[in-house]
Amino acid sequence: MNGSQIRVVDPILTEHARGYVNADFVGEALFPLVEMPTRAAKRIEFDRSSFRRRRTRRAPGSQIAALEFGFEGKPVALHQEALSAVTPIEHQQEAGAVPGIDLQQVGVDTVLAVIAMEKEIQRAEVARNAASYAASNKVALAGDFKWSDPDSNPKEQVFDAKEVIRKRIGRRPNTLVLTGGLTSSLGKHPRLLDHYKHTNSASITIAMLAAYFDIENVVSGDGIYDTDAGATVDIWGNDAILAWVAPKGQRQMPLPSYGYTYQLRGHPLVEPARWDGDIRSWKNDVLDEFSAELVGADAGFLFQGAL
Repeated sequence: MNGSQIRVVDPILTEHARGYVNADFVGEALFPLVEMPTRAAKRIEFDRSSFRRRRTRRAPGSQIAALEFGFEGKPVALHQEALSAVTPIEHQQEAGAVPGIDLQQVGVDTVLAVIAMEKEIQRAEVARNAASYAASNKVALAGDFKWSDPDSNPKEQVFDAKEVIRKRIGRRPNTLVLTGGLTSSLGKHPRLLDHYKHTNSASITIAMLAAYFDIENVVSGDGIYDTDAGATVDIWGNDAILAWVAPKGQRQMPLPSYGYTYQLRGHPLVEPARWDGDIRSWKNDVLDEFSAELVGADAGFLFQGAL
């Protein structure tokens, strides 16, 4: 028997798990999900062959020139994240006295939130790794160049970065990810307040930021996590990431998209509850297998220390 035959999956909770979305997490804006049929495969990174000017004119009776676009296959190794949702029998008995409470689903939701946070952290770590970007596609901001400084000019910097990306991939970026603190800071920035001073809005909204920067999709990475030492960390740090992300329907095509989250088909999944007599509890194993990959660094621009 193979693994798929051995594993028994709870279909109802698994369907619920696959539809689970944490509204506070924004990593999918940069790394949309792409299903993989196996745990290990190769992803394709297309080179710049398509940008090179070619001789395409043909004389009558002559051969038609052939062209093969080069690409490099890089290995993708999915890693598994797994936790058990534990429901003590005593809690289940007490919940049974109150209509509409399903502690099994509550436990699964809690575990899904933890795994979703881990996925967000890993996506942010990949996006914020300055070593992945060419020197032209990143800048470390300091002093009055920081967007949190009232004398800075974030719009000018974003527009300059747009041009960098356009010259690298022939497309203008469509996504801007801001850390939560940066979103708040921009909402008080003198240039934005002056730009929108004649509007009726009481505050600067995400939609107004998108219009100001002329970016189709602006998202605020508000997620945080606590370390083992008890410190609270902003998942997206102090950075901003500008990128061109392939729209739905065009993913997995030879486009210079910024990144993908490769996820094993059928995941996340929830296994049926099993009884653990040692702790008198029901357990549901929740598993997800994925890898966040920066497949087109030329399609991105990293603003380090924007806050």
